[in-house]
Amino acid sequence: MYPIQRNRRLRSSESLRTMLHECSLNPNDFIVPLFVIDGKQKKEEISSMPGYYRMSIDLLPKHIKNLWSLGLKSVLIFVKVPDDLKDNKGTEALNPDGLMQRAIKTVKDAVPKMVVMTDVALDPYSSYGHDGIVEKGNILNDPTVNILSKISLTHAQAGADVIAPSDMMDGRVLKIRELLEAENYVNTVIMSYSVKYASGFYGPFRDALNSAPNFGDKKTYQMDFRNRKEALIEAKRDIKEGADIVMVKPGMAYLDVISELSKNVDAPIATYQVSGEYAMLKAAAEKGWVDHNQIMIEQLISFKRAGASLIATYFAEQAVKLI
Repeated sequence: MYPIQRNRRLRSSESLRTMLHECSLNPNDFIVPLFVIDGKQKKEEISSMPGYYRMSIDLLPKHIKNLWSLGLKSVLIFVKVPDDLKDNKGTEALNPDGLMQRAIKTVKDAVPKMVVMTDVALDPYSSYGHDGIVEKGNILNDPTVNILSKISLTHAQAGADVIAPSDMMDGRVLKIRELLEAENYVNTVIMSYSVKYASGFYGPFRDALNSAPNFGDKKTYQMDFRNRKEALIEAKRDIKEGADIVMVKPGMAYLDVISELSKNVDAPIATYQVSGEYAMLKAAAEKGWVDHNQIMIEQLISFKRAGASLIATYFAEQAVKLI
């Protein structure tokens, strides 16, 4: 007897498929990364990230207003720090009039309702390009954590809504949370890069900010990409320390990790579709090997299907124009 159940019935028209789909995208899903530089009227395309730019602070208001008009409600700020302001302790990161702090205020002035997220790590400010203080070739954990908490406070004071520590030092979420509470920034959200792997996908990002380590690698603090169970340990510890949102980075190669967290933690899960993932699709599309927009949407849906609530992606502007 021919099957009574025919699975293809529910795929037979575009309208049916749309009505019954399990995952969808909307502008609220996206976090837009911003690369900010000092100066005036500067907009520099990043050679390894075609179509993506570093821009000076004076160009931010127009850009932010355009993002808001598209329905995008969140940005994640990164800054490119001049070499002469870098040292081993990230001193410039504490400057209340530093590039990051001014960028926060500029975005908030342009669109007060825009959710401003800020990267907290030493590598953009470090003369070594590492996420922590270096001593005799070692990355020091606890002294770094003390500085990261102070950096976070300056971001909150400048108006940041969400602090996003990306360093992977042990205990930094607790230290940041304690200081924010002590200074009465009780509503400042912490989105921890809880599960950040030592990945080969970060190359174009480091090109964008000139933040590559000048010795060794980051494998003593970022996670081993061969590990999945460790991700759950990291995320649960960060939540216990006061993280409100946990992030998995990179994205595409770690969908299993996103899924694992979605089944085992109650906090919202973010993921970061990183620069290497962006660059690979751009390169393949330029060669004519794949349909850019189809693959882009397919990748973004995969993050939602795996369990992510938020997606930091360089495709945000392009995606919202399609969805």
